Amino acid sequence: MHSGERVPGRDALSSARRVVVKIGSALLTNDGRGLDDPAIGGWVDQIAALASRGIEVVLVSSGAVAAGMVRLGWRARPSSVRELQAAAAVGQNVLTETYENHFGRHGLVTAQILLTHDDLSNRKRYLNARSALSTLVDLKVVPVINENDTVVTDEIRFGDNDTLGALVANLLEADALVILTDQEGLFDADPRHDPSARLIEEGRADDARLAAVAGGGGALGRGGMTTKVRAARLAARSGAVTVIASGRQPRVLERLADGERLGTLLTPDRAPIAARKRWLAGQLQVRGTLTLDAGAVRVLRGSGSSLLPVGVKASSGDFARGDMVLCVDEQGERIAKGLVNYNAEDARKILGQPSGRICELLGYMEAPELIHRDNLVVLA
Repeated sequence: MHSGERVPGRDALSSARRVVVKIGSALLTNDGRGLDDPAIGGWVDQIAALASRGIEVVLVSSGAVAAGMVRLGWRARPSSVRELQAAAAVGQNVLTETYENHFGRHGLVTAQILLTHDDLSNRKRYLNARSALSTLVDLKVVPVINENDTVVTDEIRFGDNDTLGALVANLLEADALVILTDQEGLFDADPRHDPSARLIEEGRADDARLAAVAGGGGALGRGGMTTKVRAARLAARSGAVTVIASGRQPRVLERLADGERLGTLLTPDRAPIAARKRWLAGQLQVRGTLTLDAGAVRVLRGSGSSLLPVGVKASSGDFARGDMVLCVDEQGERIAKGLVNYNAEDARKILGQPSGRICELLGYMEAPELIHRDNLVVLA
């Protein structure tokens, strides 16, 4: 770690600006007995309390398949993909209505977002999802996100909302991922079979030993502690801390926000900004090159600003919005790398132009910069 870098710990929860909260199926459905309306109301009350403190909460909620199973009278989770899809379609309706009613008690508006992991691996869809979610959060809307089980196939069999929660934390650069489960946290042995098992209060998300003590999933969910540990590693890529805690603890979200030591805290090995910049610097495949004038080079190296089109003299390569591009000076020396906001064709139309002319030249404006400073790393 570089000197001056501050890796987040428990204090990241008490000072968090944005938190992703994931609630598992066993909690939401009272272990399979239908949606637990009072419990859901309690978590919504806590989320509303966090919102009143100025904390932006994004909710990743399981429960659609499990709720659909109960509504359809099925006692065991089916193995057929089409039956799982049917259960998800029935249950998502119930789940969305339940959240809408409870958040409405607090005057909060919700938005249903259904994603697949492909949405977050395809760069264009990733940026579209990020833009939509960021706008909702800015509008003080509470996004309620679930995996789109009705249309996916492999994700139903192998996916899990722990992973989805971590990817959403990366997407929105959240300060923390809170995974609420029916266990108190991660133990050094299975507490269901070993009464001497001890809670692991804190660890590093990248500690390989944690996977060895993580157990399997229950009948309703698709992931046990293994997926939660994996999710913590993913969330750590953008510098977020992860807490695995019992959703049945009274006021668990508020107490975590107060800094109380509940559950298992898994921390990244890098501060948030350093983690993202390291990820950007590590991207080896670039789709194009932007040639900068001397003024743009000086600004990037001196102040870490965004790259505006007015400072770009030439563009090469066939890149799409969100692709990684290399920035060089007029002698070809590597200056920076970053994720570009416009595709190659549109970028060429606005090179050398002030940002105020982007809409005039393109008919729209995605952003005033070619590369935002959060998506750009200056090379040594």
